[in-house]
Amino acid sequence: MNDRLVRTAVPPVFNDNKFKLGFFAANCSGGMAVTQLPERWQNTWENNLKLAKLADAAGIEFMLPIARWIGYGGATDFHGSVLETMTWAAGLLAHTQHINVFATIHTACNHPVVLAKQIATIDQIGRGRAGLNIVCGWNKPEYDAMGQTLPDDHETRYEMGQEWYDIVKKLWYEDERFDWDGKYFKLKGAYGQPHPVSGRVPIFNAAGSAQGRDFATRNADFLFTSAIDLNKSREEIAGIKAQAAARGRNIDVLTFSYVVCRPTVKEAEAYHHYYSQENADWEAVDNIIRLMFAHAESFPKDQLKLIRDRFSGGHGGFPLIGDPQKVADGLQQLYEAGFSGTTLSFVNYVEEFPYFRDNVLPILEARGLRNAFKVSA
Repeated sequence: MNDRLVRTAVPPVFNDNKFKLGFFAANCSGGMAVTQLPERWQNTWENNLKLAKLADAAGIEFMLPIARWIGYGGATDFHGSVLETMTWAAGLLAHTQHINVFATIHTACNHPVVLAKQIATIDQIGRGRAGLNIVCGWNKPEYDAMGQTLPDDHETRYEMGQEWYDIVKKLWYEDERFDWDGKYFKLKGAYGQPHPVSGRVPIFNAAGSAQGRDFATRNADFLFTSAIDLNKSREEIAGIKAQAAARGRNIDVLTFSYVVCRPTVKEAEAYHHYYSQENADWEAVDNIIRLMFAHAESFPKDQLKLIRDRFSGGHGGFPLIGDPQKVADGLQQLYEAGFSGTTLSFVNYVEEFPYFRDNVLPILEARGLRNAFKVSA
């Protein structure tokens, strides 16, 4: 069955580029920039399709959405409008040829038997290019909106997440029917056909807490963590890789970045200040930080001022502000700190990415961090 399908030889995120790139949060209103500017990202299907095609033609490895159900308020109700990630991924996979497209799925509100079938289906649509980003929960207002209770402790969230993913793997990679008598799920006579086309669905997971790191190093191919202090990041990444290696696994570590790239550093810094300081949606920024500090452990609490400024610019991501040379230098610094790649975001992805593509990607290729993209026959 699946073997008769034409498939991608290797899912794009497993290619041999030393430093991988992806787009993040294009399915969300505002993207990653918590700004009130009128040119901020509009998350229409048309805009997402334009971006996916640009990324596909440029050799960008992946597109990663945020699964969000309740916005953050403020003047813009940042992330108040969000395209659902599974249907978004299905549509983009149907219109692209080379890029991995991930669905971001919350374990608490997506049954594993349904999820396994959905991913296997969109993997056929993309001929082996589907990916899964697992979220074990942190955003309490979303639980409230769905009539669910967010467990106070990380242990419970990740214990449920592990059982959830163990079921998904059995459905994807085993043929026999099975019963499951677990703490969180009871199944009888379950099985999953068809299996994913790729033979190995790439798994993303963002983790800051000890429990999250344990889950990610057991299950994920790529762990996302913030890049606040690159010296600390070196130590952190070494620890993550050692933790995975102790389990006989290899894991790569990715981070989040936001880009303002202009012909001169002065122009880039001026625009960055204009949108992220003079026109920030500070109420939404503070709502995000309050929720994340209360229910997640993604950012260090001792660097609140720096984190607050970075949230207005790009939802807490690593800032890449300057001319093409300076932006490329920042990406190289991330690589030298041990990161295997980063997501990218812009105030307006479609308008700003072509300049990055034409002026920054060639520098990365010249430095050996990326290969020139060629479409294989």
